[in-house]
Amino acid sequence: MLWGMGQHFVTSVEFSTVRTRYPRVVGRNARLGSHGDGGEDGIVIVRTDTGKVGWGLVAGPVSAVDVVGRSVDELIDPAAGVRDDSLRGLDFALHDLVGQIEDVPVHALLGGQGPATVPAYDGAIYFADLDPDEGPRGVSAVLADCAADAAAGYRAFKLKIGRGNRWMERAAGDARDIEVTRAVREAYPEYRILVDANDGYDCDGFLEYLRAVDDCQLYWVEEPFLDDPDDLARLRSHLREAGSATLIAEGESDPDLELLLEIARRGDLDVLLMDVVSFGLTSWRSVMPGIAELGVHASPHAWGLPLKTLYAAQLAAGLGRVDTVESVPGETLGVDTSAYLWRDGELTVPDRPGFGLPLPS
Repeated sequence: MLWGMGQHFVTSVEFSTVRTRYPRVVGRNARLGSHGDGGEDGIVIVRTDTGKVGWGLVAGPVSAVDVVGRSVDELIDPAAGVRDDSLRGLDFALHDLVGQIEDVPVHALLGGQGPATVPAYDGAIYFADLDPDEGPRGVSAVLADCAADAAAGYRAFKLKIGRGNRWMERAAGDARDIEVTRAVREAYPEYRILVDANDGYDCDGFLEYLRAVDDCQLYWVEEPFLDDPDDLARLRSHLREAGSATLIAEGESDPDLELLLEIARRGDLDVLLMDVVSFGLTSWRSVMPGIAELGVHASPHAWGLPLKTLYAAQLAAGLGRVDTVESVPGETLGVDTSAYLWRDGELTVPDRPGFGLPLPS
């Protein structure tokens, strides 16, 4: 290390935005309307008096007044993350900055405990069958989205289910969920299939769905219903009795971490999903040892922004215990992501300093 962290002082904190563009309009899920074709999100750029620059998505409130003039060492511990909650908005920018100063990738800062290449699933298979309202296209529209993403290199699909929660009459919606799941499995017999209900079922209804697709070999079921220890125990019991290897994934929406860890301790949860940005890299660094002790795994939620997928892959390579990451098809305009290798459904993180992403042009 040429310079200690205490010898780099922040001279400016700048704010900007990046634009995400999806390859198509992404429609509804069990709870929300159309997700559109992308959007703008805030980034923060931190510069030092030594010419080092780090940037990243804004992960919470940021006060430039509280940061400018302070040493990098005051803001972040390279071994643990940002030093207090008031700095959480700079979580990704500061990790990137430390990587630039140390000339190491973020995944090395995190410990390099996982492989540099991680499988990535397609997180953009929504309710295309229900659009447009005046002439819904049906199941063939979902298959068309799968075909487009398979052509783009995906080898795993996460299917949104839960149509009966809001958009269709309950029985008809549940039947459509089953039809879509079986149609995708038939079209892609060798692909990994995950399903995400966004809490759009109750436990009884979800078990009925599983009985109807029990030969589809689902990789995981995500947020099938509102978190409830007893219901998750029932789900585990069902899967065990069916001889199913399907995993139970929870924790994206307003996670109660202590409750989730207790459920995992009981053996009724396999994968924790806290969002890579809103939960934060520093928080993930804090909880991962406890997750490992429980014998469960992680897969940080990354929907919405392709940049979040890259962050999740760095976390996977750094902290380990991540068997797959959520991928968002599309691009971040003005950001060169070419250092990340995408091939046959797998994403490889680069050995470039920080996150390996030049400043947006």
